[in-house]
Amino acid sequence: MTAQIILASASPRRMELLDQIKVTYRVNPVDIDETPLPKEAPLAYVQRMAAEKSAAYIAQFGDGLPVLAADTAVVLGDLIMGKPKDHNDAFAMLSQLSGKMHKVYSAVSLRGREHGQAVSITEVTFRALTEQEIVAYLQSGEPADKAGSYAIQGLGGVFVASINGSFSGVVGLPLFETAELLSRQGIGIVK
Repeated sequence: MTAQIILASASPRRMELLDQIKVTYRVNPVDIDETPLPKEAPLAYVQRMAAEKSAAYIAQFGDGLPVLAADTAVVLGDLIMGKPKDHNDAFAMLSQLSGKMHKVYSAVSLRGREHGQAVSITEVTFRALTEQEIVAYLQSGEPADKAGSYAIQGLGGVFVASINGSFSGVVGLPLFETAELLSRQGIGIVK
């Protein structure tokens, strides 16, 4: 099947979400520095990351297809929680999220005829976690490459007491916002 877009990400979760809405794509991840700038606000950070990823693909390859890139960050207060560096980092993140509400910012950038961006902000509340639960979850291996060290669509979903916003945004690609951007580029979802 012919690709409609380039997905500038190697995230299996983003691929699954695009498959869910029947968008055909070719995967070509880009590597950029994802370090937040000093005093950069979480919203500005995810928007910049998504935009820089799509721009990096265009600069490197620019083969004419629209380019979709996204970035997701778990934010507790003003603290941006990316992917954990190791088990200790993941343990610290999950301990901080325990019993609290945090926000998940998920930005999407689509470059084609024009550049469009959208953001989903979702509030997620964790129940209180025990040290034993956190250790067992870490042993599952699931937190390894997840922002905030958890996967809402996996075993980590048992920690979530409530969610207010976009489930797919927490997974890593807000489908409502993505469909809107694709539609503006002439890529229909429902045919």
